[in-house]
Amino acid sequence: MLKLAYFDCPSGASGDMILGALVDAGVPFETLERELAGLGVDGYRLERSEVMKAGFRATKVDVHLAGYDRDPGYMGRVPDPGAHAPHHPPGHRGLGEILGILERSHLAPRVRDMASRVFRRLAEAEARVHGTTPERVQFHDVGAIDAIVDVTGSCIGLHLLGIDAVHFGALPVGGGFIDGPHGRIPVPGPATAELLKGFPTLDTGIRRELVTPTGAAILTTLAAGAGTMPAMRVTAVGYGAGTMELETPNVLRVFVGEATVAAPTGTPTETPTETIIQVETTIDDMSPQLYEPLLERLLEGGALDAWLTPVIMKRSRPGVVLTALCEPGRVADLSRLLFEESPTIGVRWTAYQRARLAREMVRLDTAHGPVTFKVSRLDGRVITVTPEFEEIRRIARDRGLAVREVLEQARTEGRRLLASS
Repeated sequence: MLKLAYFDCPSGASGDMILGALVDAGVPFETLERELAGLGVDGYRLERSEVMKAGFRATKVDVHLAGYDRDPGYMGRVPDPGAHAPHHPPGHRGLGEILGILERSHLAPRVRDMASRVFRRLAEAEARVHGTTPERVQFHDVGAIDAIVDVTGSCIGLHLLGIDAVHFGALPVGGGFIDGPHGRIPVPGPATAELLKGFPTLDTGIRRELVTPTGAAILTTLAAGAGTMPAMRVTAVGYGAGTMELETPNVLRVFVGEATVAAPTGTPTETPTETIIQVETTIDDMSPQLYEPLLERLLEGGALDAWLTPVIMKRSRPGVVLTALCEPGRVADLSRLLFEESPTIGVRWTAYQRARLAREMVRLDTAHGPVTFKVSRLDGRVITVTPEFEEIRRIARDRGLAVREVLEQARTEGRRLLASS
């Protein structure tokens, strides 16, 4: 069973709206505060309140900073012309410092990994916009604290809800102009526009900044899919409020639910179904030498399996379909690897249900010495007994025997030993 979170963003998305929606959907606020304390970041206070937005109730989560107003934007800029400009303390935080805070924290490893990926993506977008490197991007102190709490809090919320995969709908980009450290810039801001590349967007006619870089980074980094709502059995709906007052309700809502597919009739009780994701891309312009390191990185990055399939593409060009299987939570990681390590400009994925035999690794004493076997069972009965090939190859080399001969002997002896045990 796959637990999903689908973010519906009719009025846009920001870090505090995402956080508020997750709290409204069932994340215990006190637990969230306690987990955030594991960051080791001082100088802020988290506040939850229930507000009304154009007649709709929603949860507002605010980060109050010691001696300073909350910056509703990001990196010290003012999100709306004429809005109150927060007073900023001196000093900056770079990407390395923020990643260091996360690395030293007492957060769950999955939360730490998600938050780190979001901040890296934020820094990469800013670096591309300003013609520098992610390591040289500077986060204003207030904006950095805001972003650290919003990003990390959202990752904690998803973790506490047990979410396996995140999806979101088309994001309204807004319009008009905002004032920032670099002067008057169009909406969406350059960093936001960079983050939204490749994801569905729309123009609702509202001339305000509807999607902040922090909100865009959270959703686009963690999403396994974007567009229409996936088939799911909804178990909770949460509403997170934004700061601005609009003609329409300025809320973001999250649907939390379960995506289940019934097992085929006759599936043995000891082979429960599970959801896996098949990630694919088609390549026709990459050196063959690069496929081996790419496959290695995919397997190191969480792929359960990966392979290449030769195909004939349009205009009769030969190409390769690169396919990887992974758990739902690894889609974003593998997609990023494919973009980094190959010339592809598009990655697709599909969810599948699979039944898997119960399996175990056992060490047996054979005529050739100890050998590790992978043993699978169906309703308690041994189905396959497969010796580890690298061990077989080592034995054959050391003893001057044919690999095929040692493999067949080990498989036969392994079955006999298991049957007599």
